[in-house]
Amino acid sequence: MSALFTLAQIQLADTVQAADQATEITLSYWKLAFKGGWVMIPILILSVIAVFIFVERYFVLRSIQQSDTQLMNKIKDNIHDGKIESALALCQAQNSPDARMLEKGIRMIGRPIRDVNAALENVGKLEVYKLEKGLPTLATVAGGAPMIGFLGTVMGMIIAFYDMANAGNNINVAVLSNGIYTAMITTVAGLIVGIIAYFGYNILVAKVEKVVFTLEATTSGFIDLLNEPVNE
Repeated sequence: MSALFTLAQIQLADTVQAADQATEITLSYWKLAFKGGWVMIPILILSVIAVFIFVERYFVLRSIQQSDTQLMNKIKDNIHDGKIESALALCQAQNSPDARMLEKGIRMIGRPIRDVNAALENVGKLEVYKLEKGLPTLATVAGGAPMIGFLGTVMGMIIAFYDMANAGNNINVAVLSNGIYTAMITTVAGLIVGIIAYFGYNILVAKVEKVVFTLEATTSGFIDLLNEPVNE
């Protein structure tokens, strides 16, 4: 019985020690982040901006890609049956770029094909501009975060050399640690944010290109619909 009690005590002590070590590691990471100095503040701000833009744009583009894929066929059937108002109602029920393009085109039925095509292209350009909202900022973060990190590297090395000059003959690792911490931590943080923003930017660009292809196909399909011969 005493042996079992002793074993339980040992296991409890090991568990407490492991928890203390985990807490110590977590705290050390925070301490390391703070040792990066004020340069970590803009890097942190850029990371928040990058994550916000990526998440917001990702779900917007995802919802567009999940919209009614049979919308064009439904519009075509309604127009063939002369149900223009029903076709407009279908477009208005969809919150997607292709639906807004089709709505514009339907409202211009009876106008010259050239005018309809120009109107569709103008609507398409506006929709693409809306889709690309935030992407230039995300690209700027991808390039700017590593540069800010390298700025922190230079500042850290300056601090290290300054501390080394003031230490005289008493140079040791502790004297140089502040500058080296600043140099290395800001570099790593800037690169991490830059890499994440870079991959996020390219993922969003790929999704935007898919939507643009859909808009081009919608424009072409609608113009072909207007060019179809009328059955007497």
